[in-house]
Amino acid sequence: MKQSTRLFALWPFATLFLLAASWPALAEETVTSPWQGTWVSVLPPLLAIAIALVFRNVIPALFIGLIAGIWILNGLTLPGLGWSVLESFQKYTVDALADRDHATVILFSLMIGGMVGITARNGGMVGIVNHIVKWANTVRRASLATIGMGLAIFFDDYANTLVVGNTMRPVTDKLRISREKLAYFVDSTAAPIAAIALITTWVGFEAGLIGDAIAPLKDFPAQSGYAVFLKTIAYSFYPIMALLLTVLIATSGRDFGPMYRVEVLARQGKEQYARAVKHPEEKIQPKPGKPTRAINALLPIAALIVTVMLGLYHTGYGPEKTLPQIIGDADAYKALLWGSLVGMLTAAFLSLIQGILTLEETVDAWYRGMKSMLIAMVILILAWSLAAVTDGLRTKDFLAGLVSGRVSAEWIPALIFLLSAATAFATGSSWGAMGILIPLLIPLMWTVMQAQGLADSSHLYLMYVAIASILAGAVWGDHCSPISDTTILSSMASGCDHIQHVRTQIPYALYAGAVAVLLGIIPASFGWPVGLVLLLSAAALAAGLWLLGKKVPEPVLHLDSPVD
Repeated sequence: MKQSTRLFALWPFATLFLLAASWPALAEETVTSPWQGTWVSVLPPLLAIAIALVFRNVIPALFIGLIAGIWILNGLTLPGLGWSVLESFQKYTVDALADRDHATVILFSLMIGGMVGITARNGGMVGIVNHIVKWANTVRRASLATIGMGLAIFFDDYANTLVVGNTMRPVTDKLRISREKLAYFVDSTAAPIAAIALITTWVGFEAGLIGDAIAPLKDFPAQSGYAVFLKTIAYSFYPIMALLLTVLIATSGRDFGPMYRVEVLARQGKEQYARAVKHPEEKIQPKPGKPTRAINALLPIAALIVTVMLGLYHTGYGPEKTLPQIIGDADAYKALLWGSLVGMLTAAFLSLIQGILTLEETVDAWYRGMKSMLIAMVILILAWSLAAVTDGLRTKDFLAGLVSGRVSAEWIPALIFLLSAATAFATGSSWGAMGILIPLLIPLMWTVMQAQGLADSSHLYLMYVAIASILAGAVWGDHCSPISDTTILSSMASGCDHIQHVRTQIPYALYAGAVAVLLGIIPASFGWPVGLVLLLSAAALAAGLWLLGKKVPEPVLHLDSPVD
């Protein structure tokens, strides 16, 4: 790995050499590439995936894939390589940022991050949690309270893991619930709920990528990326099964695999936390000496949600339109931008009017919250840029030619789920996997449907299943990956050894993932009613837990004193 890192370090010098060697040709017009629509056109996204797998970092992977794609567009010449390095930033990155919808997504995500930062600093988040903790005085109640808090803090997976893990740890320790179980509950209610809730920090990212991918599709019904995202939620089988499994485990008291063994030890008071990792030092703590009122987080969240809903209705309203038509025709980007701004301003106003934070402290919390979103925004911008390049290379045409007539469209969503899961698992980034695959696979799916005569309104569900499979597969891979940020944060916030968390969680994730693919994605792709599919999947999930799991004994000690 060190040798590979040194090779990366030589990249700037190689770039300077190429620029110097090809300088006279840099002012020439870009060469028309003979490789468009050929096997070479698929190399940039594959290169991005391969580099992400090897170096476990999606940003350099996307950047190098972007340069490779531009080089192919420039004819794979030596001068074209030098020009490609400059164009990657000067042209494609600028174009991605200059797009109005892209700018809206970035601002929306940053404002949500800023709102989360302010509500964490003014004690609002802790206030919400404190109300729930009062009820959690048994193992079952503490488990359900942890899950409930994970669902309540639905709008951001980072805020979810840090708040829920750190807050519930004293409670679960006293009730002799293992740290591994706490980390599992935290991790399994973070990304899964953030990926499918109506308004989260994920929504702008997902809807933005979906909107860009469907915009150039010929004969695809005109609708916003957000409207398409809403239609994929019912087909997001893995996030739904992952959330349901946590509830089933909490209510039944049954576990299987390594989790059962650590739970038995914890009930006996034998679990050791000597290897527990240190808590995150960068998290935003409530200001000492100030009240932690739940209303200071509830009101900003409510203001955000109400504003977005009103904005969707206002921008999509028309005479004789039904509510689904209004939402589908709405300007989702405008509504999300309005909502994020109102939510952030509400959080700031409540902090200032009560004297909890000064203006300087409010701005600092806002900035620290936004800073947590910067890496995601870089990934998003690079993904947009790479998508523009693959569109110019006509990559989707080549891929469609490979599978059209060879693979039935009904089987493609399951393959998409596995590919997305593998990419997210290896890179540790669900956003990175979505950024790489959504621009590539959505056009591919539609092209295959057209070739097989399925591109009509009666088969649109196939597109929704395919898109949901990309999103859900990315969540599954991220959920299982030991290098995932949310997996790491979950173990850190829960005070659990990270490898122990991964080891005990993976059997549950594999179980929910298998049910999602075999009883969810595949039947839904073949036209089974989604309601029936969800019902059968849930029944199988519960039956399997009953057969595989064993009842964990209750501890003698109950929570009858205040939490430390």
